[in-house]
Amino acid sequence: MKFEIPVVLKIAALVLGATLLYTYIGQMVPQKRVAAPEAVVFATDVSTEDLVQIGRDIVEDKGQCLTCHTGIRAPEFSGVASRAESRIDGLAGLQYLAESLYKPNDFIVPGFTQGMTPIDKPPIALTEQEILAVLAFLQSQGGTPSVTLETTKADLGIE
Repeated sequence: MKFEIPVVLKIAALVLGATLLYTYIGQMVPQKRVAAPEAVVFATDVSTEDLVQIGRDIVEDKGQCLTCHTGIRAPEFSGVASRAESRIDGLAGLQYLAESLYKPNDFIVPGFTQGMTPIDKPPIALTEQEILAVLAFLQSQGGTPSVTLETTKADLGIE
């Protein structure tokens, strides 16, 4: 008499084997520990050009902006300063950029969807100085940066 293994046991063995294989492979992949980004420390005499570079660094790292701002999920930054000048009637380019950071879902560019959190709130939670640096960087993309560390929320039209 020949012993036949039930189909259910064959399926269970396949599932168990696949699970063990993928668990083993997953453990071979190096794990990366990501620390919380540190706050940027600003010198008191930072120039606008330095602010642009600091802003670029924040956009590429701490702000995680390039996760979405590639032109697919969210508009890319190339030329954003010149586009900002004409996006909303009666709103200057810098004010538009600031509003877009503090209240990102108020001005959705056609073809894109809501979803960005305000950058002064968690999970991004940039400081006021970091936001000024990001604004200087954004102004440099198709325009001339005018933001300094002395720029206030009132100057930006933010309440």
